[in-house]
Amino acid sequence: MEKTRTAFVKTQSTILILAALLVACTSCTAQHRSITVAATGNADFHSIQEAINSLTDSAGTPRVIRIAKGTYREKIFLSKHNVVLVGEDRDHTVITQDIARDEWRCAHPDDWGVATLNVNGNDITLQNLTIANDYGFNQPQPRTVACAADTVKGERTITKDGHQMAMRSMKATRLRALNCRFRAWAGDTVSPWNLQDGMFYFKDCLMEGGVDFYCPRGWAWAENCRFFSNTGAAAIWHDGSGTEGFKTVLKNCSFDGFDGFKLGRYHKDAQFYLVDCRFSERMSDTDIYQVKTSNVLQWGRRVYYSGCHRNGGDFAWFTDNLETDGHSTKLSDVTVHWLFGAQWNPALTQNFLN
Repeated sequence: MEKTRTAFVKTQSTILILAALLVACTSCTAQHRSITVAATGNADFHSIQEAINSLTDSAGTPRVIRIAKGTYREKIFLSKHNVVLVGEDRDHTVITQDIARDEWRCAHPDDWGVATLNVNGNDITLQNLTIANDYGFNQPQPRTVACAADTVKGERTITKDGHQMAMRSMKATRLRALNCRFRAWAGDTVSPWNLQDGMFYFKDCLMEGGVDFYCPRGWAWAENCRFFSNTGAAAIWHDGSGTEGFKTVLKNCSFDGFDGFKLGRYHKDAQFYLVDCRFSERMSDTDIYQVKTSNVLQWGRRVYYSGCHRNGGDFAWFTDNLETDGHSTKLSDVTVHWLFGAQWNPALTQNFLN
């Protein structure tokens, strides 16, 4: 009798353990299962925002949202953490809006919502997507709009050359973009801003816009990226104020644009490293320059080049000068680990195409 009772207890215990394991595995599978989005046809959602909204605030592993080819005319708010947005095809998976920042700020106190993709979550990966703010392409003529923020006239004239952000981050950090296209006609197309702990990584991306259309604040790495300047006083920009170690690194990138486009500028403390970059013959003979403002730089001018060349002949101002950065930096030193240190290694993060 005692043996029968013992066997029964063991059997019950085994059943409970197996049930617990089944629940755990089911939960694990659900956590790792990709969510699908398609504009039409079979998918979990037909809206990217709905897919994002279905997630919990955070998770210990990435939540992957797979987006089918199509044009998604929606403004995205991404405040969840550890999220991957991966498109089926970069050139044919398009998220687009027409947003003029000057008009948006007439009725809103800040930039949350000013871009096609608005990011406030950490550990975000964007892959195989076109993210566009097409206002300047679709609204070539000036418009006058009611503007509560204008306390004198109560209105504002909106032009195609004002700021048009395809992506704007707020407090986000550890943001990656892989094989993405960011498109706008005018300024601030790609605006990853975080002067506390912002870390941003771009690889194999295309960026297009006007003044300061790639304008990171904090630590930023761009590799094998192509930049095209439609208009404006400079293509790239950096804000490295507040922390001496903030840098923007551009490695093996190419630059083209309208005839006479200028490479870059800064208003505050900044630190540029351009390594093995290529410039078209249309680039102006103008070094990255400081805009005349009342800002006082704590650390002086910090613009460094190595191995850069221009079609049609090099300019003297981008002669190699890495070792003048105060740290005797060598070309071999300039790596992702050198930039981010132990804080983050984006290259080790999973590729989500498969």
